[in-house]
Amino acid sequence: VRCMAQQARRAGSICTGVELLAATGLLDGRRVSTHFARAAELQQRFPLLRVEPQSIYIEDGKYWSSAGMSACIDLALAMVEQDHGAELAREIARQMVIYHRRGRADTQSSTMLDLAPRSDSMQKVLAYVRGHLRRALSVEELAAVANLSRRQFTRRFRDETGQSPAKAVEALRVETARSMLGESRHTLEYIAREAGFAQVEQMRRAFLRVCGASPQSLRGRTNSAVSMPTPQMAMT
Repeated sequence: VRCMAQQARRAGSICTGVELLAATGLLDGRRVSTHFARAAELQQRFPLLRVEPQSIYIEDGKYWSSAGMSACIDLALAMVEQDHGAELAREIARQMVIYHRRGRADTQSSTMLDLAPRSDSMQKVLAYVRGHLRRALSVEELAAVANLSRRQFTRRFRDETGQSPAKAVEALRVETARSMLGESRHTLEYIAREAGFAQVEQMRRAFLRVCGASPQSLRGRTNSAVSMPTPQMAMT
């Protein structure tokens, strides 16, 4: 593995396959990703790694690593985009019927999964929110989607998700905006508008509440990897 990785212009791993690359010593001092359930063990076994337990995938120089099995699709699409452009990557994603393509700024956690309402009506509301983030999305509007009164809706939504409607909408806006941060061509103003924030400062405050970091700092981490020319690949 060490010989192949050294000869290749790009080397990557999927999920716990990062352990094979780590054992070669080639990842010492580098940022890596793996399945969140194995991150602590990986860090303990290889203390010289910089394990990021929430990253979907990471590019550190010529070395790439991804989280759980589905994350390898996101990693592969990112490689295609780097080598052949965003349009081809989008077309491949469409052909694969991928609903939401995750970027390197996304995390392994999912707001939709975390909320996980039981009833069809609350699931319908969350789907509506996800598809209409540019709207103001008042409680009254969401209650109408659920065909409930404002009071009934607020109580049921909190009972099923553990959050208020306002907090859930904010979390989904932040998740969408964070995904867009990986696309450096978009300005913060554009991202804020597309995610439904009235202004960049409102988005910044929401990021600090939800992520504990500003959009600017997260974008800096995302764009810190060095792009490589079209490579030969070695995968583990």
